[in-house]
Amino acid sequence: MGHHPTSGSFGKRSFMMENSLRHLYVEELKDLYNAENQLVKALPKMAKAATSEELRAGFEEHLEQTKGHFSRLEKFSRRWTKVPRAKSARAWRG
Repeated sequence: MGHHPTSGSFGKRSFMMENSLRHLYVEELKDLYNAENQLVKALPKMAKAATSEELRAGFEEHLEQTKGHFSRLEKFSRRWTKVPRAKSARAWRG
């Protein structure tokens, strides 16, 4: 009879810890995904409302950077969660 790597108390604890860490990691990815998604939606409105050309340009530049972050995060999230699902962040809801 073979020895299973998760048999015994150490193996079970290790397996549970790995699952807990993976769960935490996936939850953090969801939070980041949501934050970047909210920024992609908010920055164009902020740029439109900007009172100076310099401020508008700053928002637009930040939007382009954020779109890149969002795209990379979306691709990476799919590897870990299959389909990125945004978790609603209370801080973004005001």
